[in-house]
Amino acid sequence: MDSPRWLPLESNPEFVSCLGMKPTWQFGDVYGLDPELLSMVPRPVCAVLLLFPVTEKYEAFKQEEEEKLKDQPQVSPDVYFIKQTIGNACGTIGLIHAVANNQAHLEFEPDSPLKKFLEQTSKMTPEERATFLEKDESIRVTHESSAQEGQTEAPSLDEKVNLHFIAFVNVGGHLYELDGRKPFPIAHGKTSEDTFLEDAIEVCKVFMARDPQEVRFTIIALSKDSY
Repeated sequence: MDSPRWLPLESNPEFVSCLGMKPTWQFGDVYGLDPELLSMVPRPVCAVLLLFPVTEKYEAFKQEEEEKLKDQPQVSPDVYFIKQTIGNACGTIGLIHAVANNQAHLEFEPDSPLKKFLEQTSKMTPEERATFLEKDESIRVTHESSAQEGQTEAPSLDEKVNLHFIAFVNVGGHLYELDGRKPFPIAHGKTSEDTFLEDAIEVCKVFMARDPQEVRFTIIALSKDSY
């Protein structure tokens, strides 16, 4: 049976408020990687999303990484991880990873579909969460309407999109890369609330260095609204 497909989602921050997250924390673009530009990002930052091109080089690295780590994934049980089984849903999966691992910071509207989803799936395995998301109409409908409102014309459901969203979060003082296409979270060493953005950016730089000819990288930070 073919896996379900959603419309590809652009980096559209409005999507979060449509899912019932209060605007006390906001997604915003990171405009550059040098210290001066990073200093312009409002702090604290609790999650970073990276949009990057899936190239042959990246796929080869991903396979090697899985082989190397498959016997020793050292992951805290506190990390919320969901597998991606829906085509083109990586933007929503990245957002779920960012929000689910920061529920202590974030606030939700009483009828938030995202909060409801996180409560209903909190005790599930990553695979069970993926199946549950496939059946969650409220999140799918919000995703699709947000995809259609994106800044550029939305591609069709069948169009193969070779850009992929992943999330970086700090859980228990450790930096985790959360990618629903991978079998488990990837640990990238220690981090803290103060150094989290810089630590996540260092990992993003590795993604960029792997494909130096590529320019299609976007980094988005989930920051406490300073206004």
